[in-house]
Amino acid sequence: MEWIQQVLTVLLVLGLLCGTLYWLRSKGVARFAVKGIGRGSNRRMQSLERLALTQQHSLHLVSVSGRVLLIAVSPGGCSVLDGSEGEAARETRVAAIR
Repeated sequence: MEWIQQVLTVLLVLGLLCGTLYWLRSKGVARFAVKGIGRGSNRRMQSLERLALTQQHSLHLVSVSGRVLLIAVSPGGCSVLDGSEGEAARETRVAAIR
């Protein structure tokens, strides 16, 4: 009998969590996007890669509208180390020249 009460309690808690998530999504507070599907697939800015150097220092490779940026992050701020064109922008430029 005791295990039935535990199972019902777990189901009640999961039901409350699902109800709260549904309510937050209806208010626009919580949003979830599966990568490559729906609204998330046509983003102009994407985080490509992150490399942690120390606990407070890291390098980020970010794609912004076809450009690829290498950004250094530290407690003192951020700085762009390299900004080059991405593959798609480079192909578009080459096609325009031809």
